[in-house]
Amino acid sequence: MSGLYVQYGCGFSAPKDWKNFDASPTLRFEQLPFIGRLFTKNASRFPENVRYGDIVRGLPVADGTVDAIYASHILEHLALDDFHVALRNTWRLLKAGGVFRLIVPDLRWRAEVYVGASVDGDPEASSGFLRSCCLGIETRPRGLWRMMISALGHSQHLWMWDEPAISAALQAAGFQNIRRIQIGDSNDPMFAKVEEEDRFLDGTHPELAIEAIRPSVAS
Repeated sequence: MSGLYVQYGCGFSAPKDWKNFDASPTLRFEQLPFIGRLFTKNASRFPENVRYGDIVRGLPVADGTVDAIYASHILEHLALDDFHVALRNTWRLLKAGGVFRLIVPDLRWRAEVYVGASVDGDPEASSGFLRSCCLGIETRPRGLWRMMISALGHSQHLWMWDEPAISAALQAAGFQNIRRIQIGDSNDPMFAKVEEEDRFLDGTHPELAIEAIRPSVAS
């Protein structure tokens, strides 16, 4: 299918029909000439067709040229102000009528589990909540190398979302037709190449997956 499809925060999932970007410092090291071939932080290396790109600073893609954008479990790793910049940049890249599909962890479900466990007197309720949200630090990194990896990494969640909050943020950025989605319910078959079932679920519970459209006519 023709068209321009962009995925940011792709990790190791990089279909050839998509332009795939990731802002991982590990990717930058791996792509350094000569020395990058020797750098091995993970068991797997990033695919060759992944380019370094940060949606907050702006991707090397022309405005208004993208048919669809996909972001799976990346926006929760941004500080709140950077999150809003990312949404504006996403909107700007899309064509009129372009589709944005995203997945973030579902804060409401996690909060409900925590409240239920806390009411039942579970002493691990608060710890379980923090771990499920990837918040807090259980062990402070020691040693220069571990401190550098921690400082450069993006593993912690910086802001969490429920459906009303993220829908309001998308609307403020200019998106319309905002709806909760499930895997495989897009009219565009290109999304089947990037969407993975385990990204839509935490165990058996659905994560917060949303579709939003850049309107054809500015409102």
